[in-house]
Amino acid sequence: MKDVNTLQEAILHFADHVNCHALMVQLRWPDGKITCPRCGAEKVTYLAKNRVWKCYAKHEKPTFSLKTGTIFEDSPLGLEKWFPALWLVVNCKNGISSCELARDLGVTQKTAWFMAHRLRFALTDGGFSLLSGEVEADETFIGGKARNMHIAMRERRITGTGGKDKTPVMGLLERGGKVRTTVIENRKKKKSLQGEVRKHVEAGFALYMDALLSYNGLASDYAYQVVDHAVQYVDGRVHTNGLENFWSLLKRGISGTYVSVEPFHLFRYLDEQTFWFNNRKEVNDAGRFTLALSQIAGKRLTYRHLTGKEPELPTAPAVN
Repeated sequence: MKDVNTLQEAILHFADHVNCHALMVQLRWPDGKITCPRCGAEKVTYLAKNRVWKCYAKHEKPTFSLKTGTIFEDSPLGLEKWFPALWLVVNCKNGISSCELARDLGVTQKTAWFMAHRLRFALTDGGFSLLSGEVEADETFIGGKARNMHIAMRERRITGTGGKDKTPVMGLLERGGKVRTTVIENRKKKKSLQGEVRKHVEAGFALYMDALLSYNGLASDYAYQVVDHAVQYVDGRVHTNGLENFWSLLKRGISGTYVSVEPFHLFRYLDEQTFWFNNRKEVNDAGRFTLALSQIAGKRLTYRHLTGKEPELPTAPAVN
């Protein structure tokens, strides 16, 4: 993707379907050999008029398009709208609301909301490599402020004080490296928090956290050090200020851009902010866009699943 470094250049470049087609083919079939995403057959023919390929293997739905087997599948919107939307989602530091996205793309707010969630799904980091070096662990609560809510919403969602009606989330930050985040059921459950630490942090390295008792028991596996926030926030190298900065960015985006986030959608907003944070320095706007686009295959999110009417996540066809 040459000479595309700004949003304006991206809109002009991807307004031409030929450019969209070339980029998708390059990312999905880098060896230039186009195969059926459903069965892997190599005997396919491109039908230029309909912009689809026909697979000659015997199976249902013999035709497939550039969108088949990706987060774009079954969308009536063209790639000339999807690509600028992805550019905006991955490059807006504080996020972009569905209302703003709808105005920018010329679609309805409902369509923009669905698009944004599908794009966030593509940003999910599998997290296969373990964090190492100096790692911070911290938790926070995410939820709207009562004074900003309509009285009906306040009565439905606020039933106590403190974090009772908020969603707890946990983060792990490798200093100078990546952050991992997840929604947790309860910050007081040792098994849950310690399981996340062992899942993402390589044993033997430094682990810094606050004085939450749920972390007791990790000292045998990590160079475990605690800073008690009731006494001080920094004790030499022992602090969680890196994660506090991440939580500040996350909450600023939620309260300033999205205003209200339902708890059952929160993990997708975490994925979005985590993607941006992990790729904020070495990668420019075009690099973030290309990286996110390389993660669209093999993922599927339907409107029924997004709205809770379909409990199981649909399975995308195998992508070769």
